[in-house]
Formats: sequence, structure tokens, C-alpha cells
Amino acid sequence: MATIKQVAQVAGVSFTTVSHVLNNTRPVSDEARAAVLAAVEQLHYVPSALARSLKCRSTGTIGLIIPNNTNPYFSEVARGIEDSCYAAGYSVILCNSDDDPVKQREYLNVLLTKRCDGLILSALADRDGELLHKMKVPAVLLDRAPCDLSLDAVAVDNRAGGLLAAQHLLAQGRRRIGCIAGPQEVSISNERIDGVRGAMHDSGVAFDGALLRHADFTSAGGYAAAQALLALPAGQQPDALFCCNDLMAFGALRAAAERGIAVPGQLAVVGFDDIDLASFVHPQLTSVAQNTRELGHITAACLLARIANPDLPRQQRSVAPALHVRGSSDAAAAGAFLPSTELMGMTP
Repeated sequence: MATIKQVAQVAGVSFTTVSHVLNNTRPVSDEARAAVLAAVEQLHYVPSALARSLKCRSTGTIGLIIPNNTNPYFSEVARGIEDSCYAAGYSVILCNSDDDPVKQREYLNVLLTKRCDGLILSALADRDGELLHKMKVPAVLLDRAPCDLSLDAVAVDNRAGGLLAAQHLLAQGRRRIGCIAGPQEVSISNERIDGVRGAMHDSGVAFDGALLRHADFTSAGGYAAAQALLALPAGQQPDALFCCNDLMAFGALRAAAERGIAVPGQLAVVGFDDIDLASFVHPQLTSVAQNTRELGHITAACLLARIANPDLPRQQRSVAPALHVRGSSDAAAAGAFLPSTELMGMTP
């Protein structure tokens, strides 16, 4: 790889002249500028990003750590983040943690070493939050945000989403609502189940803890959990399933199909996230929508505002969910939508 000194030698000018041409820091004669640019092209010279960042105190990069980039929800949110950051002149470095705290910590250290101008993290341990405060790196927590960390945060109102799903199922006459939740330690999943419990309590319908299963947010996990619920003795089986993400709902639909259970006639199924694929399974999946692309735009906007003004008050933004009713819960539904997604500000 060519160095700036080699560019200077080929161009027949000084090292500082090359620097002035590349950084536009001082007027240079047309002849010298042309010689430098010709040498840059001839040698395929690429300026050192590290050297430039040390001088400008900016790398023009944003670090993004998500749990699973094979989950369409996270890929759609990441696209919204990338679009907004690119429009603002930033490149995004994407890291996939696989929901592994050790791997996430390693990626966090890598991004800090690369002097990213800001970070977006979908999950964060307390000790990592302390590290960010110590390093004074602008950061926004996305989706899974511990409420005891004084960092900017953007998330959907998960409890409201569970409430919407359960209210819909109850209105369809379902009374034995089974739930396929994510891992027990994941707060967003627990919040969604709390919403279901609340709706059932308000309607005077008992929540049966025997109809709750935990899985890993994958289609295979949802399939296994649904198989266990649908294998219960007659009279104890659920007549509806609320799944804490769409991938697990896809697994539940397969489990029902394999057992010859009609959806939605015998079993209604509702997911969460409303990823693009929800409209392409059969029957089409009723799902709680988060407006993922917009969620990404909002998250990026929060981080860019923090980078521009580190002294801003703490930002907390919540995206109100909407329920998109389709054939998996209502045979008569032809894409009828309940309340549109809207944004709500939350007081710190």
C-alpha cells in the first residue's frame, strides 16, 4: 500500500504539499495540485483513516451491534439506521453478537478502538454502560434498553403491543390464549406477555400459566414450543397463540399445519414485528407492527443529535405499536389495519 511520502516523491513536491492538497488546508498551485492528484491515481493511494481521525477527531463511522442479523426484524431496523447515517455522511460498521454477552463485549471494545463517532446497541450490560460513560462515547440503546442506564434509548411500547394482540384475540372469542415468549431474561418478551396478562385480566379471563412456553426467537424455537402446547390433552390446548416475534409465529403455523389444525378456525396465531414475510405466509400472519424502518430512522436521528450536542438532556423515544389483522387470526380479514403507528415522546 502506497504512503503519502511515496506520493510526494512521484509528484515531485513536499510531504506537506500533498497533505494540503488532500485536506484542502492551504492554497496550492494548479500545477502542484495536478501533479499530486496524478500521483495519487498512479499509486492508488488511500489516505489513512486513522491519521485523519486523529487530526479531525472524527472517523465518520457509527458502530451498530445487533443480536441476530438473520432475523428480518433486525435487518430491517439496521437498514433504516444505515440509510439515515449515510445521508448524514456516516458509514455504519455492523456487528452481530449472537445474543452472546462475551461476543458483544468484544465487539464493543473493537468499535471503541476504531474510535467510532457513536454507537447503537440493541442490548447492553450494566458494566458496558459504565464503560461507555467513562469513554464519553455517544450511544443510543435500541429495543432492549435497561431502564437504569442513563443513556439515550429508543424502543417500541412492548406492553401496549401485547395488549393489542390479546384484545384482538379476545374479541374473536378466544379464551385459552397460549403464549410463546422469548428467553426469560429478555425484558421485551416479558413486557409483551405482561400486556397479554393485562388484557385478559381486564376482560375477566384467567391467564393459564400452563399455556406459556419460552423459546429463542427463531422459527425452530417457535415450532418446538407450539408442538408442546398443541400436544396437550383435549380441553387443555390453546385456541390461540400469541408469539413474541414473527419468526416464532411462522414455526407455530407449521406445527399447526402438521397436526391438521385449521388456522384460524381452530387456532388463531398472532406474531410481533410485522416483518415483510408476514404477508407472504399462508395464511397471512396477523402481527403487531413496530414500523421497523422508521424505528431505525428515529434511532439514528437520536444518535446524530447526541453527537452534535453531547450536552443534550437524555432522550427516550417510544414507538407506539399497531396491530395488522390478517388471515391467521380472522378469516374475514383482508389486511384490515388497526390504529396506525405513531410516535410518542417519553419524559426522561
